[in-house]
Amino acid sequence: MKSTHPRRTFVQASALAAAALCACSTLTPVWAQAAKWPAKPIKIVVAFPPGGLTDAYARNYGEYLSGKLGVPVVIENKPGAGAIIGIDAVAKSPADGYTFGMSTSGTYWQNRILYSKLPYNLDKDLTPVTVFPSGPLVVGINDKIPAKNMAEFVAWAKKNPTSMGTYAPGSYPHMVADQTNRQQGTSIQSVHYRGEAPMWLDVASGQLQIAVGSFQAYNTVSTRGVRAIGVTGSYRSPKLPVVPTLTEQGNTEKLVTLEGGLPLVAPAGTPEAILKRMADEAVAWSNTDKAAKLRETFAIPNKPKNLADTRKDWEGEVPVWIKLAVDLGIKLD
Repeated sequence: MKSTHPRRTFVQASALAAAALCACSTLTPVWAQAAKWPAKPIKIVVAFPPGGLTDAYARNYGEYLSGKLGVPVVIENKPGAGAIIGIDAVAKSPADGYTFGMSTSGTYWQNRILYSKLPYNLDKDLTPVTVFPSGPLVVGINDKIPAKNMAEFVAWAKKNPTSMGTYAPGSYPHMVADQTNRQQGTSIQSVHYRGEAPMWLDVASGQLQIAVGSFQAYNTVSTRGVRAIGVTGSYRSPKLPVVPTLTEQGNTEKLVTLEGGLPLVAPAGTPEAILKRMADEAVAWSNTDKAAKLRETFAIPNKPKNLADTRKDWEGEVPVWIKLAVDLGIKLD
């Protein structure tokens, strides 16, 4: 069901996002007069189950952060409800620098459009720290399907019952499925999972015909009945250099060129100096051997940015993601 006033919704949401950024950038670091930070364990709430890219980033970065700050960094997985449960826990936490959250960019940026009512305000209750890149996502199909590329798969899907796995309602693959249906006249059914692992297993078994997700998760089933027919983003996956991007295959839609990520966020009002320190440590961590190994495993060539650059990207990219959600007209409630 489409919003009655999609343009108004987009403009209002974009304006709120920009206002939130401006408010965050002018915060006075009053925390400097308070007790030294950190003085107790830091918690990172991950809105997905263990085993996926979001969890891997959080644990790797958290281990490094603990060593640098001298306090435990606890990773708390709170999956469910399209990441709403985990995000809500962060939004309602004190803005004292001891609670942060990680989820996918779509669940932060687009949920404000996909859901008519949320228990938090994505523009007013949360502020970005940095974004951990996710790299190109893999489009994989069950190997028994006689398709070598996305166009051939679409032709096959028009004649056969087809289901696409997604790792959450409103996630990137959910958007891809919906856009494909609208643009190509298919009737692909989205099946939502709590994370990637069970999704890819069902593609391998034939219960699903197609899925979109990280290289590492796809690679666990790449020799067990799942074949890559494309990747998202503007460049090929370093791990799959012979697999063309969807853009190279002729798909001109903006959605398939976007590279999402895994934002690290904090409750709005968290002291500026703490936000900057957390982002700076993410940048420093990204240059370690462990971070390089993680990126190599997941086929991710780029790195997180500092607070100022993250805010600049956020200001430019959030309106694009919001507009895509508005234009597609998906509602999840």
